[in-house]
Amino acid sequence: MMSKEVKEVKAEKSASQKISTAGGFIAGGLAACGAVTFTNPIELVKTRMQLQGELSHSNQAKVYKNPIQALGKIYSNEGIKGVQKGLVCAYIYQIGLNGCRLGLYEPSRNILNSVFYPSQDPHSVQNVPINVAAGALSGIAGAIIGSPLFLIKTRMQSYSTKIAIGEQTHYKNFLDGLVSIYSKEGGIPGLFRGVDAAIIRTGMGSSVQLPIYNYLKQFLQKNEIVSEGAGLHLISSTFAGFGVGIVMNPGDVVLTRMYNQKGDLYKGPIDCFIKTIKYEGVFALYKGFGAQLLRIAPHTILTLTFMEQTMKLMQTVEQRFLA
Repeated sequence: MMSKEVKEVKAEKSASQKISTAGGFIAGGLAACGAVTFTNPIELVKTRMQLQGELSHSNQAKVYKNPIQALGKIYSNEGIKGVQKGLVCAYIYQIGLNGCRLGLYEPSRNILNSVFYPSQDPHSVQNVPINVAAGALSGIAGAIIGSPLFLIKTRMQSYSTKIAIGEQTHYKNFLDGLVSIYSKEGGIPGLFRGVDAAIIRTGMGSSVQLPIYNYLKQFLQKNEIVSEGAGLHLISSTFAGFGVGIVMNPGDVVLTRMYNQKGDLYKGPIDCFIKTIKYEGVFALYKGFGAQLLRIAPHTILTLTFMEQTMKLMQTVEQRFLA
């Protein structure tokens, strides 16, 4: 009798830890929206620094010298609305991107584990190559879904009536951007301009974000260095964010430039990659790296920390209403 009760308790505990794919998608999207509210200004700075000196051999004085100076300059010229340009686009984009990246990560990992380790519990298997592949697949799915919004967000953030950096395109809001691109740049293909660069960039970042986070989290717990709690999430998120910044920055520079152009500068991401190095040198691929770290580290920390809470929230909702 005692054994049966123990089994029932374990079964209930196991069930309480599960969450549907839709629940994971919503939890990931909510967590990312919370994070982007705080990190959108530095995303804007990163965008402009990555476009600064585009395809130029000259060493002319930089308008934006570092992330802090750039943020101050944009604020003084354009005010609070200026530093939060593209925020609505960022919300919608984050729901699509991170909803997929975080919500589909575990299902993708479990499917791959079931294929390669059919005799083991797919939830318990931790294989680094499989984790990387799952992270990349889920990230790519999100990049494709969110590509039109990222395109509009990039153009909105690069536009300035005070200091013009890169090609300038003005949209009143994201709906105006969608209509304008659809009508003037070739319909649906125009809305997905640069999606190949987005796939490369996001696949690079997603392939390391959650694997680093999960590996370090388990390592710290297993060796009893840090116990479960906010401190564990913070440390794991910090290292994950730093890893993402290093791996993703070259792809991010290419993505920003592919999205901001109107089809007259680059034929594709490879052409953009080659031209950037040819005209500006290899270190141009790390333009905006300081802003990237200032953005990606807090964004990763906030997203993954918020997600611990949004996942619990979705578990509670599903248990209460869908059980």
